[in-house]
Amino acid sequence: MRCPLAQSKTGSGRRAKIAPPPGLGDDAAFAAEIGRLVRLGRAKRGITRRKLAEESGISERYLAQIEGGQGNPSVIVLKAVAEAIDVPIIELLPRTSGRAKALTKILDLLPRVPLNELPGIAGLIEGRLASASDRGRRIALVGLRGAGKSTLGRKLATHLGVPFVELDRIVEQEYGASVPLLIEMSGLNTFRRYERECLERVIAEHEAVVIATAGGIVSNPDTYALLLRRTHAIWIKAQPNEHMRRVMEQGDFRPMAQNREAMADLMAILEARRDDYARAEAALDTSGETVDKSFTKLSRLAAAFMNGAS
Repeated sequence: MRCPLAQSKTGSGRRAKIAPPPGLGDDAAFAAEIGRLVRLGRAKRGITRRKLAEESGISERYLAQIEGGQGNPSVIVLKAVAEAIDVPIIELLPRTSGRAKALTKILDLLPRVPLNELPGIAGLIEGRLASASDRGRRIALVGLRGAGKSTLGRKLATHLGVPFVELDRIVEQEYGASVPLLIEMSGLNTFRRYERECLERVIAEHEAVVIATAGGIVSNPDTYALLLRRTHAIWIKAQPNEHMRRVMEQGDFRPMAQNREAMADLMAILEARRDDYARAEAALDTSGETVDKSFTKLSRLAAAFMNGAS
């Protein structure tokens, strides 16, 4: 016997729409939209459902259910599908708000942007999000070891009459071990988490401060974004041979220990981080400069930031 609901018709002779069970309408619509986005993503890339099943490790039958809005895929399943069609997982999640639609448009446009222009776009967004009041009178010095961050930062803090903070020293005081030992015992990811926590505390406790950061702070995008948003960041840089000479004078070879290719490693690190360092508000090249001459230039940069925040 056929289901009576399936036989129901409207007065115009067309089959009536069957309303979803109470409380499930939003869920059903959400699942249907996920299915549409999966189908759309697959179609854009010319991938058959069978091929997608092979690439994602998900059965073709289950994919058909998902695309038909009948499946209930977990985040892990959506992650596998997203990786198979080479899209961010967010592109497989429905967006209905104006903010979400705008975000979708941004995500659609980003792949068309040349790689070398992405840092500039990131800087524009950060600039729109952060105001002078957000950054207060906080100056943060970024760059590789050997550029002069600690020496210049200490002099600048004295000149401005504000505290000087070396972020690594705060981490060491908080967690009771040197940075190399922390990394050896707990791993780099744990150290980066400590670094983020200490930076948050320094920002919360000081409206005016000079912060010298570790060269690798740029390797954690969230921490570096926080630094750019809440401080006036200045990239202290120098030519690779000057970095090397200064590091040798300090007797500190942490990232290059027992490595005969120390200069090549240093140049590779600088190249890998260059675009991130360039996102700072200003840059100061200390190559071939005396400490006093570099400090004069730095104090001028800092004065402009401090005056703008007052």
